[in-house]
Amino acid sequence: MPIEGAGSTMMGNWWRVFGRERATESPAPRPAASHPVLPVDALPEPPTIPCDEIAERFFRFILNQPVSAGDSPNKPREQAILQRLRDQCDSGRFDIRSLPRMPTVLPQLMRAMKNDKLSGAQLADLIRRDPVLVGEVMRVTGSVTYRTAHPIGSLQHAVVLLGQIGLRHVVTSYVMKPILMASTGANGQVVGQRLWDHAERCGHAAVYLSKGQCDAFEAYLVALMGYSGLGAVGRLLDRELQHTELPASSSAFIEECVQLAAQLTVQAGQHWELPPTVQEALIEHAQHGSAALTLPMSRVLHVAQRLAMYQLLTEQGLLDRDSGYGNDPIATFPPQLLARCRQDLRQSFDAQ
Repeated sequence: MPIEGAGSTMMGNWWRVFGRERATESPAPRPAASHPVLPVDALPEPPTIPCDEIAERFFRFILNQPVSAGDSPNKPREQAILQRLRDQCDSGRFDIRSLPRMPTVLPQLMRAMKNDKLSGAQLADLIRRDPVLVGEVMRVTGSVTYRTAHPIGSLQHAVVLLGQIGLRHVVTSYVMKPILMASTGANGQVVGQRLWDHAERCGHAAVYLSKGQCDAFEAYLVALMGYSGLGAVGRLLDRELQHTELPASSSAFIEECVQLAAQLTVQAGQHWELPPTVQEALIEHAQHGSAALTLPMSRVLHVAQRLAMYQLLTEQGLLDRDSGYGNDPIATFPPQLLARCRQDLRQSFDAQ
């Protein structure tokens, strides 16, 4: 899915979800159908797909692997590849410097943007230390979304126009998009694009679900970061397979790739000095997967990831839009809230 020119669309989505003015009531009901309405108990139940099956479809899609599980004939080759991946992903051997650079100004900016008393001039002084970020701020504020009657004459003017929420979005997108897109090889490019598509949707859902649970900005950041290790695993797989296909890789192979990716995500979060609460959520995910999550941000991340998977797979035609998904044991959010979040994702991304 192309992302060129998507900045203004994403910003509009961000303001609609994150802004104070967002309406909280349910969407207006649709006009009544012209055909006879069947009693509720006569309506066919939509097919239900277990969450774990949706997750496996998603990971196969992200890693550009065959969509169906394989049989035992591939097991020796899978085990050999997995062992080499384990060796390369080992915390003592993986070269963390091979990951894309995190701008040095980012930790200071993230701390500053949580301070409501900081002035636009002070924020502009921090941003000025990174010329690329300056260009991104000016580009976004020059878009149709922010077009004003008078030209934006300074960085400080642009920062004030964006506001705290808009600036947070620009900074995190500016940082995470290149990190998820950075890759080598044809397969790596596919992995990076698909990761970014999911991260956009996951961040959107995380903000929606964060109210009353955790800090919305940190929820957005952890959602963008949550599967960053998959990019590294995708690049390693690309080199291992030498542009040849691993026919019908097994579910166990995909599962271990995801576990290795989670370990790399934790290492990356520590290397980039992300906020402690973000790192704690990433660690809990790597250690416990989808079970026994205790931190509110971990639960928000998990559910946002699942809803974003569903949204992206339906957009790609890999999942029936009318299908439901099975209950997730840790998804303690009210069903009505999850349904509203799904609807909001559709409204925000179906037309892209």
